[in-house]
Amino acid sequence: MAHDAETLAEASAVKFKNQDFRSLRDHCLSRGQLFIDDTFPAEASSIGQKLLKGKRLSKLEWKRPQDVTFGPPHFILEGASRFDIQQGRAGDCWFLAALGSLTQNPQCLQKILINQSYSHQYAGIFRFRFWQCGQWVEVVIDDLLPVVGNSFLFVHPRRGNQEFWPCLMEKAYAKLLGSYSQLHYGYLPDALVDLTGGVVTIVNLHSSPSDLLMAVKTAVQAGSMVACATPKGPTEEAEVMENGLVSQHAYTVTGAEQIQHQKGWEEIIRLWNPWGNTEWRGRWRDGSQEWKETQDPRKKQLYGNKDDGEFWMSCRDFQENFSCLFVCNQIPITLDHGVTPNESWRQMRFKNQVISGNTTGGHGRDLQYLFGVQEHTDGNNVVVAFTIMPQHVKTEEEIFPLQFQVFKVSNFQKFQKRLPPAFFSPFRNAAQGIDYVTKCNFTRSLHLSPGTYVVVPSAHGKEVEFLLRIFLKMPDEDRNLSSNFNLRDLKGILSENGSQNSSFYKYMDQELDIDATQLQSLLNQEFLTGPPGDTFSLDQCQSIMALMDLKVNGRLDREEFSRLRSRLVHCQHVFQSIQRSPGGLLSSDLWKVIESTDFLSGVFISSELLSLMTLRYSNSSGQVSFPSLVCFLIRLETMAKAFRNLSKDGKGIYLTEMEWMNLVMYS
Repeated sequence: MAHDAETLAEASAVKFKNQDFRSLRDHCLSRGQLFIDDTFPAEASSIGQKLLKGKRLSKLEWKRPQDVTFGPPHFILEGASRFDIQQGRAGDCWFLAALGSLTQNPQCLQKILINQSYSHQYAGIFRFRFWQCGQWVEVVIDDLLPVVGNSFLFVHPRRGNQEFWPCLMEKAYAKLLGSYSQLHYGYLPDALVDLTGGVVTIVNLHSSPSDLLMAVKTAVQAGSMVACATPKGPTEEAEVMENGLVSQHAYTVTGAEQIQHQKGWEEIIRLWNPWGNTEWRGRWRDGSQEWKETQDPRKKQLYGNKDDGEFWMSCRDFQENFSCLFVCNQIPITLDHGVTPNESWRQMRFKNQVISGNTTGGHGRDLQYLFGVQEHTDGNNVVVAFTIMPQHVKTEEEIFPLQFQVFKVSNFQKFQKRLPPAFFSPFRNAAQGIDYVTKCNFTRSLHLSPGTYVVVPSAHGKEVEFLLRIFLKMPDEDRNLSSNFNLRDLKGILSENGSQNSSFYKYMDQELDIDATQLQSLLNQEFLTGPPGDTFSLDQCQSIMALMDLKVNGRLDREEFSRLRSRLVHCQHVFQSIQRSPGGLLSSDLWKVIESTDFLSGVFISSELLSLMTLRYSNSSGQVSFPSLVCFLIRLETMAKAFRNLSKDGKGIYLTEMEWMNLVMYS
């Protein structure tokens, strides 16, 4: 992560238990001491009764890695990998399977791990970040780990591996939730959300998409986190079955391929077990006859007979033995019509919402959240996701403390700010969809016809604080847009399905992304023609980069560039349809441009602001070039979305000085 981006992320992260990592570390370094965390002490209380009960742990001690291992410990050695993880005595496969998936997305993983070391400024203190209810929370820990003899009780490094980032991250997550016992059996989707801030799509494998292989492969390649789980066995404990799979256990999905076998093709899927050494014993297992028979030229690339917990199995066996597939992404992933990760979704976010417990079964309906579906789209086009803090849910509770309904509103113009109690008649039909409920997340996927709708939550008898996110699928913006503008034809760089030889790959670096300089070369050399004055300047590309940079790392990956691509194509269409003369648009036509831009639907600006934008983006001749128009429209969209995300009531926002500076200076 770039230094300025890391500083931005650090400023926006909430400090768990008000512990500031830098001040605590510097205090220890100045005194030559190793940090001891009094807020998560090296005591039985930090482990919890669920894991202590019935266990013979009389010799339990807490030690730092260097006091247990035979060699110097490392935080990360030669990159973080799922093979660094070995599950211990806690039943936290749900967290470790999610973490194993996250290791396949190094940029997202780095947001959580940050840059830490056992050699540089080591003071026995580490920090990790987790997403909680719409914000990143930074958790500080010491590196005292529970051991019995010389064996780590929980996650431990694999044999001969002295990397401790998984052990320390597990401890930080245990601290966030309250104890190691809180990790003992949980919900895989909760971990996926806590590690990314994304939204989870759950696929029932018994009624899964027809092209499961392509769905999984595309989701993995798109950077989504993909994991799965086996159903319960005859007991409540996870047990190894005859086929080598573990009942009631979570696995990471790490790949999917179609491979040559005998005279045909077979679809296979690759999984990883957090136990690290227990693998599938059926077809396509390590050392199987199927691997010996295949003449597929990719065999050496795909297959390795190692005792590392990773294995292949056929898609058919996968569907028969696993109950659910979980796909986590920053926007919903549509699987019912095949995976299309470049779909456009708009998000409405309502943070820090509080509902009292007196609405159970009643019709007070104190909280009402309106949204609109503009056009018909295929498949599920609305996702409603409620998230609560895990600290607000007691372990023994089995039900999510909130419920909600989605109603269609007819003739909404008759009502002003609130729907009256009479609207919530028991005879009114609520929209039906596909639900999934975990300890901390309640999500419903719906297919809704165009119209206005309202989300109405209620609580089960106690006050609850929550985050509500409503994802709205937008129509394909450039499906019917013409590209006969006086720019170059849209080549591979602007192709939805550009191959490895596309222009994007000519400009990216080894990290599979591009910076502002590379973006400038890409746009000017592959997209634009015309005099030098019409090209994208470095300053304009830096501005576009900051506006489209969702990961806040100063670069655009393929997914982020795809979002930019759709806007470039649409801006091109608008520019072409409104331009009256060569050289650019007349500044007097900016109002018409805004009205014609689909991704600005619902955005309104005053005539005063439009005059300011004319001064800002037009040249001395009163014309707006194509690069300037792109910067203007993308900035207008981003700032409008920022207001909607930050506003609680749609009328105003409150920001601290630092939040304000972070918002306006980087974007």
